[in-house]
Amino acid sequence: MLYISRKEHFNAAHKLYNPAWSKEKNVEVFGPCANENWHGHNFELIVTVKGLPDPETGFVVDLKKLSRLIRGHVIEKLDHKNLNLDVDFMQGKLASCENLVKGIWDILYWEIPKITASGKLHSIRLYETPRNYVEYFGE
Repeated sequence: MLYISRKEHFNAAHKLYNPAWSKEKNVEVFGPCANENWHGHNFELIVTVKGLPDPETGFVVDLKKLSRLIRGHVIEKLDHKNLNLDVDFMQGKLASCENLVKGIWDILYWEIPKITASGKLHSIRLYETPRNYVEYFGE
């Protein structure tokens, strides 16, 4: 089994805020991330596909096609957007990286088989900062 990854980038704003809690509890739990005027990140998204190379191309997945797929189905929905207000698949959810990476998985899981003969989505890693990331394997 081979694993091939593509990194993409997007900028987005959000706030972590549970509307069922008081403002004080939100600040206690989420700190400055509960800022009522939002805050932003330069996100790095790494999508990994696993599979066996196609005997005709030697590719598990064509990285140009993977990049176009990620940009068309995910990045265009997220880049320079407010995750709480502008992103359809985040509506009704707390705008945490954990929920965001699951939403991205739900989109790409069905799209990746359309561009590869044998590959399938293995993992998604989403960096919120250079030191903080979430990784999801669809489990």
